[in-house]
Amino acid sequence: MSAFLNALGGRLAERWLALLAIPGLVYLVSLATAVTLGQSHWRDFGRLRTRLDSLATTHGSHSTGALAVAAVAVLAGAAMTGTVAQVAGALIEKVWLVDARGPLTRRLSERRVRRWRAADAEYRAALVAAGRARIVGTADAAALTEQAELRYAVRNRISLVPPRHPFWTGDRITSPDRRVWRAYRLDLTLCWPHMWLLAPDTTRTELTTARTALSAAARLTAWGLAYVLLSAWWWPAAVVGAATVATGVTRGRTAATSFAELAEALADLHGRDLAVAVGVECEGRLTATVGERVTRLLSKPD
Repeated sequence: MSAFLNALGGRLAERWLALLAIPGLVYLVSLATAVTLGQSHWRDFGRLRTRLDSLATTHGSHSTGALAVAAVAVLAGAAMTGTVAQVAGALIEKVWLVDARGPLTRRLSERRVRRWRAADAEYRAALVAAGRARIVGTADAAALTEQAELRYAVRNRISLVPPRHPFWTGDRITSPDRRVWRAYRLDLTLCWPHMWLLAPDTTRTELTTARTALSAAARLTAWGLAYVLLSAWWWPAAVVGAATVATGVTRGRTAATSFAELAEALADLHGRDLAVAVGVECEGRLTATVGERVTRLLSKPD
């Protein structure tokens, strides 16, 4: 038990340093730099060196107790800053996945729907043109087929399914629900806990890693926004903040795609196992008829 508690304490300390203390400490240093230099002296690092020298010559700088108190205060401030960034990251993640409920989110969702429908109409028109060209045997059949494939990719970049969320991430995360239902008549939300229990440890680890990466990307975006705020005192912080926000958003999209693909693969690979586990006969691959029976069974109707 003692060894376990020591190991647990070590892991908690590592996570505390990685998630809170070190990023918060870097931010506090950046804040002090921004306040000291300001906009008019944005690259005058000699001014910063002078400020540090003046702090080093103060009476308290030679007191061990004062230094210890200052160190504790700095670490506490860094941890508090990191905690605020974590909370902000959680809020950003909720925004990414929010439903279209309020007036603003509904307008954003409707805009995405219009874009998707326009892209879908172009894809279907190109598909019909390519099909007619192949039937007639015209010389441009291959080019029209390629054009249809490009239109298909453009539509899917907006969303794999008709959008229902104001942001891309929300539709990408929830798209497996609708795609699995369309293919197997399997309610993925309802069946998820059961398939999770049937999945091997490696599969669950991959899913957990992808989901954790999405949260980490949201936290990185929060840190980027925090650095953008520093540009009110020191404009170079806006460059760092903008780059960090762009990286966080890109990582968030990648993590959402990974999680959605893994969730859909879980249904493809273990949907039949779920049917067998709950007592529904399933010979061969999972079908819509079997999936509908599984969904009805797990919904526990009165």
